[in-house]
Parts: sequence; structure tokens; C-alpha cells
Amino acid sequence: MQATTAQILAAFKAADTIIIHRHQNPDPDAFGAQGGLATALQAAYPDKTVLKAGEPDAGLAWITTPDRVPAEAYAGALVVVIDTANTLRIAGDHWQDGKQLIRIDHHPDREPFGDLSFVKPNASSCSEIVADLIAASPDLQLTQPVAAMLYAGIIGDTGRFLYDLTTPHTHEVAAALMRTGIDAPAIGRAESDYSPAIAHLEAYALGNMQVSPHGAGSLYVTQKVIEELGLQPGQAQAAVSTVGKLTTVLSWAMFTERADGQWRVELRAKNWPINQLAVAHGGGGHPLASGAVAKNLDECQQIIQELDALNAEQQA
Repeated sequence: MQATTAQILAAFKAADTIIIHRHQNPDPDAFGAQGGLATALQAAYPDKTVLKAGEPDAGLAWITTPDRVPAEAYAGALVVVIDTANTLRIAGDHWQDGKQLIRIDHHPDREPFGDLSFVKPNASSCSEIVADLIAASPDLQLTQPVAAMLYAGIIGDTGRFLYDLTTPHTHEVAAALMRTGIDAPAIGRAESDYSPAIAHLEAYALGNMQVSPHGAGSLYVTQKVIEELGLQPGQAQAAVSTVGKLTTVLSWAMFTERADGQWRVELRAKNWPINQLAVAHGGGGHPLASGAVAKNLDECQQIIQELDALNAEQQA
């Protein structure tokens, strides 16, 4: 059921153990919302056990790091799944083993799950939603550590306030976070500065992207390339936005080969929705930013063809 702010806050207050999950292959918003919420809850309720579930990510460890969550911790726990559109993308095990499940998200509600659902598709990010929950709570406080994590999440999901879901309220929330005294420029640099490996990745992307006749951009990053460039898990995604910077690209797909031979698919568009294409391939997401997993190169090629056809349809 769609929950109210009061119901969500009451659930936080009532639980003795709160375990927060987010999506696989995390981005700054997944880590920022998860870490910001966990830190605020632990500070407000020091007698509670508050844990962050999911795999670590070396490139985002500066935002927060997950905890080791034992299976027995879920007995009687409130489980919160944040920034995750469907159950297949939930990071970590045992999320269904708690006493109560809450979903907090800003992705379109195409696969409802949870005892309580708090979905705000017009929010720029889940970090913005968490900031609003804190502002509405008499117990949770917007401390500087919390604000730093939420700011990282907001600028990550808005592309430094460039994307369509950036609203006046987004800027108001960002201003409130900055008033805590966080070093906003340093957070921005942490998300945008290049290591030598990422610089080489950007060069590879610019030299190897392809553009279809109707403006569908594409880029493949194989395991061999990841190894040659010395990239850590998840770092290849730094090139997702690079393809879209070309003026002739209207929508685009980046394919990153996984260790199991399947391909992580990142879909983006400048003007028209591409999330239904992601849904058709077992994924989902926002209208202009979605993801999926392709089983093989044939499916990757099919996605490019479908993306090109969508562009042609929209331009007709």
C-alpha cells in the first residue's frame, strides 16, 4: 500500500532493528540515500540496530560502506529497500526475511512490493526523499555527515542539476544540505575527478562509440578492456554519460560485459522515454535513464536496433 510520511516515520520509530538495502551496481544516490538514512536513524535512536546491506563499491566508499549483515539479524527486523525499482535488483540477501518491508523509491512504480510503499516518481532522487523525511520528523536530524551523503546522491542522480527531474524543490533541498556546512565543491569533485584509469576509459569511449543512422549511440566495454584499463568493479559506468555528449546522439546504450558473460545495459535519452525498452529486456528505470541486463551480444545488438527504430519513430 502507498504509505504516508507519518506511517514511514512511525515504522522507523517502532522497529528495534532496521536493515536498509539498495540496488545492485550502486550509484551515488543508492549509497547516499542508504547511508544518509542509516546515519540519521542511528543518531536519533542510538539503542536501535541499524545496518546497511549490499556489496561494497570501492569507487563509492567515500560516501558510505555497507555492513556485514548476518542472516539472524532479519528476525523481527524492519527491512527498507531504497532506490530499487524491482525485486530482482535488490542488493544483498534475506531482504524478504524481516518482519516488515518498506520500499522507498523515486522510480516509476511498475512492480509494487513491500508492506508499505513510499514512491515519489517526481523526486529527483531517493536522497531528496530521505531529506524530506528527515525534515518532516521530530526525531531525525539533518547533521553534516547526513547532509554530505544526501548531497552526493542528489548531484549524482541529477547530473549536477542538469536532468529533467531537477525541480525548484530539488534546489531548495540542496540549499538546506549546504547550510549544514558541508563542503559541496569537494563532494562535486569526488564525483567528477578522474583517476588515470577513468581518463583512459573516457578516451576509449570517445574512440570506440558508434552512432546509428537515427542517432542511437552505443558503446561496448568488455572484460578485456576493463582489465587492460585497470578498472575496479562499477567504474566502467563512468563512461555512460560520455556517449550522450555527442550532438548527433539522441539516445544511447552502454554495454558492460559482466564476469558471467552477460552484459549490463545502461540506456539514456535526451528527449523521449526509453524505459519501456528496458522493461522489455527485463529491466526498468526512469523515462530518460534506465537499465537492464542482456544475455548475450545478440540481445545487445537487438537493443541497439530497437533504440534506433524508436528514434526514427520519434523523428517521423
